[in-house]
Amino acid sequence: MAKKKSKRENVWLECSECGSRNYRTSVSVAEGTPKLRIKRFCKKERSHTVHKIRRK
Repeated sequence: MAKKKSKRENVWLECSECGSRNYRTSVSVAEGTPKLRIKRFCKKERSHTVHKIRRK
């Protein structure tokens, strides 16, 4: 039986303040998906900052 192709993509979450890539997650690659912006803890800044999607 053939394996189905995944409709998800692995991406990095990058801190908007310092630019370090702290987290890795998978997102749907469907068209019309909004840009993901999450408040996460940044180890470098030592506070909660907004993290955005960055593809490798």
